[in-house]
Amino acid sequence: MGILDFLSKQFVDVIDWVEEPGQLGWRVPLADREIQNGAQLTVREGQVAAFFNEGRIADMFAPGLYTLDTATLPLLTALMNWDKGFKSPFKSDVYFFSEKEQIGLKWGTAQPVTLRDPELGPLRVRAFGSYSFRIRDVAPFASRVMGTLGEVKVADLEPQLRAAIQTALATGVAGGGTAFLDLAASQSALSDALKAAVTPAFAQWGLSVESFFVESLSLPEEVQKHLDKASSMRVLGDLDRYAKFQAAEAIETAAAQSGGVAGVGAGAAAGLAIGQAMAGALGGSGSAPAAPVEDAFALIEKLHKLLEMGALTQVEFDAKKAELLGRIR
Repeated sequence: MGILDFLSKQFVDVIDWVEEPGQLGWRVPLADREIQNGAQLTVREGQVAAFFNEGRIADMFAPGLYTLDTATLPLLTALMNWDKGFKSPFKSDVYFFSEKEQIGLKWGTAQPVTLRDPELGPLRVRAFGSYSFRIRDVAPFASRVMGTLGEVKVADLEPQLRAAIQTALATGVAGGGTAFLDLAASQSALSDALKAAVTPAFAQWGLSVESFFVESLSLPEEVQKHLDKASSMRVLGDLDRYAKFQAAEAIETAAAQSGGVAGVGAGAAAGLAIGQAMAGALGGSGSAPAAPVEDAFALIEKLHKLLEMGALTQVEFDAKKAELLGRIR
């Protein structure tokens, strides 16, 4: 045996892993080196060490300090047909896995998810949030993720995990029939629902979802503006109050313009006029005169626009339309 052959035939007598942030799995780079019988294995808190034989896990070690021999490697001893007097070095693939919780990870919808809202119809929704996970079951993680790789980091898995989250959002929430306003009103409940939907996908890789949070749920800007208008009118309850609301908005607008409060009177009058006209059209005042026949169709057309905006429900529109047509008869 030459000197180079002797140097390449080194023995390993200490095995441990000082992990770096974001590392999930690490293969001990043994190359052609052999593990010395009686070598020391150190497994730190939050770690698991596994000895492999022909690609399958033989012996696993929880946190602690171990002396490697036939007593501490029972499965590997049986697979390699070692007898109790085994004293020579041996070869085995050794992997370390981190079971620590990986926190502060972000998820989001790369493309809007279509939600079939029972009240508003199809909506394109975006969502963002954070989550954390850890390795729960080493065996599927080792076979499906680690394989023969020398190292696996959180960054290597994140694209796949975010895809699983978006799929869960699209199937579990978008197809659930829950109104968008109800989802947005209870982000805690939505977070729990998404966590439950994501859990099976993570489990197939040996991972568990430790926490899951929805931090933002939003609609396209133009849809949100339309929803805001409809909400403003619905909150008012009746058109007399809508007239006051219009007057107040006119005052605020006029005060902000160059004319200052000088334009308040005109703005308020305009707001009140619009509100009173609408109130008369919808029968808001018992003393208001009946709409002339020639105006009824114009009023119905205006009401239909309010229906399209979402300011009126179909039931409200049908009732007012019937009332106006009844005046013509």
